[in-house]
Amino acid sequence: MSINSTRGFLYFLARILGDVNAVKKGKVGKRIGRRATGKVTGRAMGRIWR
Repeated sequence: MSINSTRGFLYFLARILGDVNAVKKGKVGKRIGRRATGKVTGRAMGRIWR
């Protein structure tokens, strides 16, 4: 198992745990909005720096 696959798995696990935590706290809508905003921002930055 390489470092990259281990890191990818850990990020995946952290994202799942964050989703579970949001469900527990009743903050799912806020989390979905923030994840969508982050994804759009990341893609826009990628286009700028390309």
